[in-house]
Amino acid sequence: LQDVQGFMVGKQAEQSGIIRAGAKLVNVVSNTVVPKLTVIVGGSFGAGNYALCGKAYDPWLILAWPSARYAVMGAQQAAETLLTLRVRDAERGGKKLAESEVAELRNSIRQSYDQQTDIRYGAARGWVDAIISPVETREWLKLALDLLPTQREKPPFRTGVWQV
Repeated sequence: LQDVQGFMVGKQAEQSGIIRAGAKLVNVVSNTVVPKLTVIVGGSFGAGNYALCGKAYDPWLILAWPSARYAVMGAQQAAETLLTLRVRDAERGGKKLAESEVAELRNSIRQSYDQQTDIRYGAARGWVDAIISPVETREWLKLALDLLPTQREKPPFRTGVWQV
């Protein structure tokens, strides 16, 4: 189940071991030999999406609730990042943006990104297999497990590199 805004960032998160903990999670999920079924119930952003059996792990099925959001990062973070880059580009070109222009640009980027994080945008691009009603989740998962081949060739279990 995914409802993740991404991994925590910053000096404090790094000092508390978020990179090591994230690496352990990625190691376990990538080396598991059980069927992988992913349900996006809320936000699914950044490295959190990846670590929690996102598209890169080739899960057997990716389902999403209609209220789900899906992107590299949340709209607010993306808007601020893209705004910084665009303001910097304008300044390099010799143009100083007025405060109203910066606010308008921020709003424009945010609206565009909000549209792109809508789960229907991702489904139209094949990033999720189906958008389902929350009340249908159990039924979909049961059906998926029933349809899984029983004689699928299992890859050898690998533990990867353990970090102690």
